[in-house]
Amino acid sequence: MTAGRTDTTYRNPVLNADWSDPDVIRVGDDFYLTASSFGRAPGLPLLHSRDLVNWTLVGHALERLEPESEFTAPRHDCGVWAPSLRHHDDRFWIFWGDPDQGIFQVNAPEIRGPWTRPHLVKAGKGLIDPCPLWDDETGEAYLVHAWAKSRSGVKNRLTGHRMHPHGTELLDEGKVIVDADRIPGWFTLEGPKLYRHDGWFWILAPAGGVETGWQGAFRSRAFFGPYEEKVVLEQKDTDVNGPHQGGWVRTPSGEDWFLHFQQRGAYGRVVHLQPMSWGPEGWPVLGHDGAPVAEHRRPDLPPQPPAAPATDDDFPGGRHGRQWQWTANPKDGWTTQHSADGLRLTCVRSAGAHDLRTLPHVLTQRLPGTPCTVEVELRLDSEEPGARAGLAVLGDAYRWIGLQRGADGTVHLVHRFAETVAERERDADHPRPAPDGRALLRVDVGAGARCRFSCDTGDGPRPSGQVFAATPWRWVGALLGLVAVAPTGQGHAGTATFTRFRISTSAHG
Repeated sequence: MTAGRTDTTYRNPVLNADWSDPDVIRVGDDFYLTASSFGRAPGLPLLHSRDLVNWTLVGHALERLEPESEFTAPRHDCGVWAPSLRHHDDRFWIFWGDPDQGIFQVNAPEIRGPWTRPHLVKAGKGLIDPCPLWDDETGEAYLVHAWAKSRSGVKNRLTGHRMHPHGTELLDEGKVIVDADRIPGWFTLEGPKLYRHDGWFWILAPAGGVETGWQGAFRSRAFFGPYEEKVVLEQKDTDVNGPHQGGWVRTPSGEDWFLHFQQRGAYGRVVHLQPMSWGPEGWPVLGHDGAPVAEHRRPDLPPQPPAAPATDDDFPGGRHGRQWQWTANPKDGWTTQHSADGLRLTCVRSAGAHDLRTLPHVLTQRLPGTPCTVEVELRLDSEEPGARAGLAVLGDAYRWIGLQRGADGTVHLVHRFAETVAERERDADHPRPAPDGRALLRVDVGAGARCRFSCDTGDGPRPSGQVFAATPWRWVGALLGLVAVAPTGQGHAGTATFTRFRISTSAHG
């Protein structure tokens, strides 16, 4: 899954999974990226690179979503939307909008923390995509944000504020600084990123919707406008639909680059790297004359070994790697630490056991954007009738394969699914005995995120059920999930142990 094509070129996408709404900065020789995490915890992923092509996941800035009471159950499309990452006054800062709560901020002395608790900078419905700017020339600080029509009734405009330099509060009621209803053909202007360059205030902001839109640039001599606009990146005759929303970064040698996303259905929003230059009239030129590049010369940066965010996990000591996120704020007791390898998940008693989409204790990671094979070994340790555990491909529709303890004490391999509109899951294949209470679970993910499930309960690998086309949620790509659940009742319902989680890709990105 490395992004490199040769020693001198790279191929897009450089992050071939759902790293939605990326923003990027450089501090010294290091590049850092964050992305939307919506309702999953921990949130605000933090990625690191030295060459803008090879990235690793180094942590998260948000341990739990707040207010906690709002995220005890999954809210897959809510929570952390479109964060902005900045470095100012020897601190890292992240601002984001929760469309139901308002604009939040966290900060830290180092990228790995410790990060502050979320601070509500501006309360309100529909306040999204905030980005701060500290103007080193004047000492002033500013903030720009967009609007979610679903919460506020307003969209297609950007509002600007003066901000306290401490980043804790806004100093005015705000003013609309770009009204895209007044720009012919523009709609759904959002995701602004705010910069100072060459004597101008710059706002790089997408419009036109995530699947079909374009990247715009706005400039003004004064923060509150007036701004003039230009389209600087669009699909043209490429196969990169809706190329937009991201961040601009400059290398130590003075090269400019732009990281943005492409909406790819069940794979979510994958991240592309575009060369960036400045045209004769002072406007940025992205990609190849405003069209996305598929392959390009690497940035002028020291060579780095191939790297990508981790996927595989042996769960040493019962701990899961940082690539995993819960579908809501976690509770104590969902996992058990122990001396060996393997993830010991509690079979959590739940009235919603018939629908994995409603469960907060599903442990998830992103579905890779390339064909791959996902495997994990499972042992069902619970003696509780009805207890079950397995491997899921989770989205608006979902499917999972795993083991279930029957009322007579036997263990069966089960394969279940739920359509988008269904409120309960049903069998995708006939249950069959798993006498040892163990199974090797496997999903082969082909082109178009078409998933074929199979398993081995000791008598060799066998396919199970029909091909399943993974589906995204509204704003979130499909997820791979590990889950253990039990019917409602009294007492501890036992555990399930997952070992050797592996993703092997069939093609290099």
